[in-house]
This record gives sequence, structure tokens and C-alpha cells, in this order.
Amino acid sequence: MLALAFLTALAADANPARPADPQHPARSHEPIMLTVPEIRHLLVAVFAPPVMTAARLLHWSTWRRRHQATARRSHYQRRSADGPTG
Repeated sequence: MLALAFLTALAADANPARPADPQHPARSHEPIMLTVPEIRHLLVAVFAPPVMTAARLLHWSTWRRRHQATARRSHYQRRSADGPTG
């Protein structure tokens, strides 16, 4: 809980509130404010040792890409079976 409070305070301090441009709110080229999950990810990446070996990371990557390919095929099959809408 203390770590979550620290991350929340860090995120709030790192991102002072800036008023949006009421004329063009979506035209800002600045990145969004840091979020608590992103700060947590950055801290873990810097301070924690790698959890996976290279072989395990490659195995996970292969599994993930195969899983996504299956999901893509299923999505395309379902979309083509539905037919055109409108």
C-alpha cells in the first residue's frame, strides 16, 4: 500500500495540471501524463532483475503470436459469416 501511495504521489507531482485548449483539445502533440501503472513498470524495469530467461521469453513470444494468429483467423471467419450489415 505504501508503494501505491508513493507511485500515486509521484504521478501527481510529475504531471502538473495544464488546462486544455478549449478550441482544439485533441491537437496537442504532447504525450499523455504519466500514469501509476507506467511509473510502476518503469521502476520494475530499472530495479528488478529480469524474470525470464531468453529461451523462456522467446517461447512466450512464439506462443503469443500463434495465439494472436488464431484469434485473427477466428475474427475474420466470424466477420465473413455475418455478412454485410446495413
